[in-house]
Amino acid sequence: MKFKDIAYETSGGIATITLNRPQKLNAFTFRMRDELLEAFDRADADDGVRAIVVTGAGRAFCAGADLSSGGKTFDYAARVNEAQMASHRDGGGRVTLRIFKALKPVIAAINGPAVGIGATMTLPMDYRIGVEQARLGFVFTRRGIVPEACSTWFLPRIVGINQALDWVLSGRLISAREAFEGGLLQHVCAPGNLEQSAHRVAEEIAENTSAVSVALARQMLWRMLGAVHPMQAHLVESRAIYATGRSNDAREGITSFLEKRPARFSDRPSADLPNVFPGEQELWWKSDQ
Repeated sequence: MKFKDIAYETSGGIATITLNRPQKLNAFTFRMRDELLEAFDRADADDGVRAIVVTGAGRAFCAGADLSSGGKTFDYAARVNEAQMASHRDGGGRVTLRIFKALKPVIAAINGPAVGIGATMTLPMDYRIGVEQARLGFVFTRRGIVPEACSTWFLPRIVGINQALDWVLSGRLISAREAFEGGLLQHVCAPGNLEQSAHRVAEEIAENTSAVSVALARQMLWRMLGAVHPMQAHLVESRAIYATGRSNDAREGITSFLEKRPARFSDRPSADLPNVFPGEQELWWKSDQ
């Protein structure tokens, strides 16, 4: 696929995905949805990619859905037939579910306004770094709709139910400082330091960790948020430590530590990732995108 609404490039083990409609403040389109799905597929399939940075072109991260259709923007029934509506799935949710399944850590470099889907698409990302001038908003109630992109699952788990209720029910814009204090952003920086800050996080992971260990640990942490008992985590962790304990990376990790040298990990997520999650037939594991 040749990208039009996003840009994709790789360098030094980092894939950078740039929302690329600066003249429209990177407003979200169906084409952008499809291109994001393809970009994450591409990054996961490339063992040379160790981390993914997502940012926006121009002065915005993403201003939300493209509203050029006016009042019918969210009237999907007007666009498709009844049979299609029976299986309709929210496009933003397809993107966030794909990010949730990613094998590489994902870093949101929020360079400006992030509103609606511009805010919710960052929730399954592992790091959210914003510039001081950024404004974020879960503005759905002010547009006569409801939260999307699986945000009713992600947001309370990240910031707590009280904070999530305040931001969602009011629909107000929040400053980068409030987002940081509320636990949504891990770091706030000056505009000129955003790229450096995001790449510093990515490089720390790329240069010092096992790609397979990171892929498994990321999935374990996210998926166990929905576990109803710690026994579920115990079973997954038992499978994972058994599988990774016999790996080339485990031997290298211990040997390099004893020899006081940097590790040279060689296992690849595309070929060496063990399946440690039970119930693979369940929807949350088998769903496409």
